[in-house]
Amino acid sequence: MRTYTANEAETHFGEILELAQQEPVGVKRQNKVVGVMVSAQDYAAMRAFYADRLLHSLDEANDTASKLGLTPKALEALLADES
Repeated sequence: MRTYTANEAETHFGEILELAQQEPVGVKRQNKVVGVMVSAQDYAAMRAFYADRLLHSLDEANDTASKLGLTPKALEALLADES
């Protein structure tokens, strides 16, 4: 991943935006990457990946809870308990 300082990114924004269509581009501040520019297509793919991963995790948690006997009614009682 190519990296640029924040000042370079500001000065050469158009060029860096074009480069980000091909590969991620890091933006540094005080010699530390603080942001990454990616194409809209890559961003959409990352969002879809993490959404799918979250759904998979929720399904696994649901399966585990069901195997341990946590019914929807028992869950509702647990959530309603304010003690």
